[in-house]
Amino acid sequence: MITLKKSDYERMLAHARAGLPAEACGLIAGTIEDGSKIVRKVYLLTNTDHSNEHFTIDPKEHLSAIKDMRAAGLVPLGNWHSHPESPSRPSEEDRRLAYDPKASYMILSLMDAEPVLNSFHIEGDVSTKEDLVITD
Repeated sequence: MITLKKSDYERMLAHARAGLPAEACGLIAGTIEDGSKIVRKVYLLTNTDHSNEHFTIDPKEHLSAIKDMRAAGLVPLGNWHSHPESPSRPSEEDRRLAYDPKASYMILSLMDAEPVLNSFHIEGDVSTKEDLVITD
């Protein structure tokens, strides 16, 4: 299970909408308690590809986020990105580029009027939806 604060979800959503028509992206960090991931901080990063079909996180921003996580005593939990025109599920490219089987991969779909956020565990070609809880 992975838990995300509503305020962090809203920040992700605002960043994704501001980046349209391109995909937005970022990292998630937090703690692991009794096997559950608790997101404590969301990083809103730049998609250097400026594409609506894929993303590349700005390397300088990525390094800065990792340093910030370490300074705050947080662990990297995974990443998030938006799908402006497709469902909240891993694309073939998402699965191919999912290099860390311990990471959570959050995907925020903006294709419909109501946004959809899901989190996935990806290992090889297999993606499994994680239980995602958004709290106040």
